Amino acid sequence: MELMYSIFMFTRAYEPLDAHLRPNKVLVIYGPRRVGKTTLLQNYLKQTGLKYKLDSGDNVRTQQLLSSQDFNQILPYIEGYELLAIDEAQNIPNVGMGLKIIVDQAPGINVIVTGSSSFELAGQVGEPLTGRKRTLTLYPLAQSELLSTYNKFELRERLSEFLIFGTYPEVLQASTRQARIEVLTEIANSYLLKDILTFDRVKSWRTLLDLLKLLAFQVGSEVSLAELATQVGVDVKTVQRYLDLLEKAFVIIRLSGFSRNLRQEVTNKYKYYFLDTGIRNAVIAQFNGLDQRNDVGALWENFILLERLKYRAYAALYANIYFWRTYNQQEIDLIEERDGNLFGYEFKWSLSKAVKPPKDWLSAYPEAVFQLVHPENYLDFVLPVRGQGL
Repeated sequence: MELMYSIFMFTRAYEPLDAHLRPNKVLVIYGPRRVGKTTLLQNYLKQTGLKYKLDSGDNVRTQQLLSSQDFNQILPYIEGYELLAIDEAQNIPNVGMGLKIIVDQAPGINVIVTGSSSFELAGQVGEPLTGRKRTLTLYPLAQSELLSTYNKFELRERLSEFLIFGTYPEVLQASTRQARIEVLTEIANSYLLKDILTFDRVKSWRTLLDLLKLLAFQVGSEVSLAELATQVGVDVKTVQRYLDLLEKAFVIIRLSGFSRNLRQEVTNKYKYYFLDTGIRNAVIAQFNGLDQRNDVGALWENFILLERLKYRAYAALYANIYFWRTYNQQEIDLIEERDGNLFGYEFKWSLSKAVKPPKDWLSAYPEAVFQLVHPENYLDFVLPVRGQGL
């Protein structure tokens, strides 16, 4: 039976953007393609009282002007405006230098630019805008953002949908199950690797896709780079470089092993997770219901880890993150190290038996917090506490 979904509206975590704007600073809205950066910008411009100029990095004239580093062209371009907004700014060569001229030479000017991972891959805004920018990273929709449409009961009711289809805005707004699959497939095929493949050091899209498929089947497991290299037919250094690019392109994230005390703690391996479970499932073309799959535990681990990442980003909760495992197979899925304290989190989809902190963990880190996260309590783990806004 075809499932129907209602079209809904949602509020992004950074709305309104006024709280993040500063005169003579560049506000960079950054993140994966198709997560709603343009919509966030357009919604702000509809309600701002500032006199603004909206432009696009796709505009050839704008590309020529802002990459020229010519004061006599750039300053008249923004004369009389209080706000300059540029969408898809990553398409402008050396855009960082052009923006530097604007914020340095136009007193009181506000600047907002949106951009995909090309900013990071090509290093376009880093050095030129040192001390002159603030970056907001936008992700697929977080559970906290969906609270503007659903209550907590309804979020739990839709949990299986989030695990299978993820939380990209277009996916959640699609009206049928088939439409969601088509949107996810389009994102995975047309947008997911777009920034990486335009980067001149990447020669084979097929190798990247094969690598992603291997990672999709190893979500939550420790990954051997040597095995990946053998399976995709390239050397280990190439695999390392491709994995780094996939991280910078907001496709995957990496966790390394945590250790302070024990010689038997595993620290030389990594785990990789996808930035969206729907994208992970699209990579392997697997959209079956949870009762027809054997990877529910891995999906749950991926989903919770990423929802926690969004929570930390939007709540400005800064932490170093790791997994923890010993050579005798004691493990914890996520370790957060913040303000000198340790917090261990274990993710379980099914609670068939009691879960206790590993003995070696208790012995080595007696002051650390340990928490089990499961479908009944996960919202407490990924939503802000009362009085703490996003």
